[in-house]
Amino acid sequence: MRKTLTTSLCLLAISLLNPLWAKSVNTPLKQDYPINPVSFVAVKATDQFWAPRIRINQDITIPIALGHCYNTGRVDNFKKAGKLIPGYFDTQFTFDDTDIYKIIEGAAYSIQMYPNAELDARMDTLIEFIRVAQEPDGYLYTARTAGKPGALHEWVGVKRWEKDPDLSHELYNCGHLYEAAVAHYQATGKRSLLDIAIKNADLLVRDFGPGKLAYEPGHQVVEMGLAKMYRATGKKEYLDLAKFFLDLKGKGHSGEYSQTHKPVIEQDEAVGHAVRANYMYSGMADVAALTGNESYLHAIDKIWENVAGKKLYVTGGVGATGSGEAYGRNYELPNMSAYCETCAAIANVYWNYRLFLLHGESKYYDVLERTLYNGLLSGVSLEGDRFFYPNPLESVGQHSRSAWFGCACCPSNVCRFIPSVPGYVYAQKDEKLYVNLFMQSESELTIQKNPVHITQKTDYPWNGDVTMELTPKKAKAFTLMIRIPGWAKNQPVPSDLYSYVNPQTEPVKLMVNGVETPYAIGADGYIALNRKWKKGDKVSISFPMSVKRVKAHELVEDDLGKVSLERGPIVYCLEWPDNEEKVLNTVLEDNVSVSATSYMPNELKGIVRLEANALSTKKGANQEIIRVPKAIKAIPFYAWANRGQGEMAVWIPRTVEASKPEPLPTISTKAKVSASTRNRSLNTVNDGFGPAHSNDRKVPFFSLWPKNNATEWIGLTFEQPETVSSAAVYWYDDGPWGGCRIPLWWKIQYKAEDGEWKDVTNTQEYVSKKDVLNTVTFEPVKAQDVRLLFQMPERESCALYEFEVK
Repeated sequence: MRKTLTTSLCLLAISLLNPLWAKSVNTPLKQDYPINPVSFVAVKATDQFWAPRIRINQDITIPIALGHCYNTGRVDNFKKAGKLIPGYFDTQFTFDDTDIYKIIEGAAYSIQMYPNAELDARMDTLIEFIRVAQEPDGYLYTARTAGKPGALHEWVGVKRWEKDPDLSHELYNCGHLYEAAVAHYQATGKRSLLDIAIKNADLLVRDFGPGKLAYEPGHQVVEMGLAKMYRATGKKEYLDLAKFFLDLKGKGHSGEYSQTHKPVIEQDEAVGHAVRANYMYSGMADVAALTGNESYLHAIDKIWENVAGKKLYVTGGVGATGSGEAYGRNYELPNMSAYCETCAAIANVYWNYRLFLLHGESKYYDVLERTLYNGLLSGVSLEGDRFFYPNPLESVGQHSRSAWFGCACCPSNVCRFIPSVPGYVYAQKDEKLYVNLFMQSESELTIQKNPVHITQKTDYPWNGDVTMELTPKKAKAFTLMIRIPGWAKNQPVPSDLYSYVNPQTEPVKLMVNGVETPYAIGADGYIALNRKWKKGDKVSISFPMSVKRVKAHELVEDDLGKVSLERGPIVYCLEWPDNEEKVLNTVLEDNVSVSATSYMPNELKGIVRLEANALSTKKGANQEIIRVPKAIKAIPFYAWANRGQGEMAVWIPRTVEASKPEPLPTISTKAKVSASTRNRSLNTVNDGFGPAHSNDRKVPFFSLWPKNNATEWIGLTFEQPETVSSAAVYWYDDGPWGGCRIPLWWKIQYKAEDGEWKDVTNTQEYVSKKDVLNTVTFEPVKAQDVRLLFQMPERESCALYEFEVK
């Protein structure tokens, strides 16, 4: 691994408009990443995969996001702060300002690919609202400026900045402002937003630093923003402040959640809130590159090894638990309860990209590509109008996409990320041109002052054949560095966390000008082709795309005895519409072949589907397991939840013993469920699947959180009146740290013939205990409607796995 940072001049013609890079308005920087990005505007996607998505992002996603920002009051917060309209700050979160900033950033990238005067004008309008909201000294935070005197949002401190280590998000807002400002300036040449950002950043320099305020950022991103501002302005004080903020970690009080449990240079494991963590690691990479700080680099290298080896989902998602939206313990990778926030996936791409620019090794792109095509892309619907916040790897139907969220960080992050994707295809260092992603495209590059046009022709990710035609202005020697993906080398990830059950035997083929060419893959994961390139030269590479079965490390408990399927960079899943509405009881035995269809342009916006003859399992009358042959179909993971709610699974049992047989139908499992408070997980209360204990995250449960101190009910309506005499409930309880507890009391009622609810006459005491099925017997009653009535604690909520009546 290349560990030494080098100094290099920024190749500004190359870096113009790259989402990571920012053109300096002063002199070129003398210290920066050893490898230079190639701007996304230098690469025009012409394929059937990314080009339509980038267009949908501009035509659908960005307008929808802007509409929600107007309808929810986010835009009005700026207008109120600027006294354009009366009223006070009136949205849910203090970081709602950043949704505007991220949409502006995405729009700026987008109009460079698809010029749009109307969208440009809408940005101008928003920027004017931002300008008038800014206070005279540069402070910009509508939750305070437009806040109601004496009744500020509870996250806002009495004094500026004092609550930022906790929840105010003042510096987080600044960071996204800076990223948007640099993008807008570079895209349009207008200084309107950049001048606002400079005024704000100058305020931070005056307020923070040695001998001044020393509040550590609670939610990292300002460090990345300040690095971009340094590149855009050449003001070294911005870079110094980014380093100052990072060095405050380990001196605060918020612990692992905000990564302040240790100084950053002593951290060696990914912990806490996954988005904050990955933004911090990206900021550390920026500061390391711009200052030559080896200590930062050593730390993030160790943390990366921890994630790649112990905390990465097969989809490239990160952040195992919804408790703190955080990284879990080593090998803690549950599927049903996987959090895998879309923002965390985007941040994971940012971090891996920066590590590649530092080290030049393909393993970072192996993680980046896996995340990009799977755990990130699943965050937005195929139509571009609905979103996932978490991205679980298994569902019984309790998950569905949303049009928007109260906390809308993910949709606005999607807006800014999608149009930047072509910028990840190439990179340069001296006379080396790195080909990192494969995408049909037309590109205009400059290598050693020699303009080079490159055409990529490919149907990737559905087909592994890629042809690059090079047209240099002058015939000149340079080195084409072609990345060989880990999946094409029988290594799904750069660790032993995942491996292939059926490694491919067919080699990668390389041809230059139609002649098969021998090659060696370097330790960095690239084929290096050095020659004097001339107009019309063609390089073709063929990656075999056999269907692979993936198994997880034996310490990943949720994946024991299971496989996931992938083909090329695409991870697949089973979803209910293609599989008789049931997938969780499927078994895919090792001796069964899995085939890939040809490309299906009219299926889910164009996919290759996988097919196999598998088994389904169910319980018989004597609890024996019955095997039933079943033809299964798998679709790309990113495409699930576009056809309604139902079962989905990425990991499939390999044996009947590891399967989850469908329970024998009972009057409870066949009943219709109702509740005083409904949500998407209500159907789990009578699915027949019980947990191992009361905090079992592998089994779905129905939760009323954050509601508390209320009497609630859950009802079962049988297909016909039934005579019943017992009931059982398995309560969920995530104490002492979570928000759900067993109820203060519970009882069973039935609807009598007169339509009134009556208590059953119990013949044993009601018991409320954790980790057991709580059963009560009562005198027999005949009824079609039975319900569970319970009282939630004063400060906690309630949740349950199962409610059954016999």
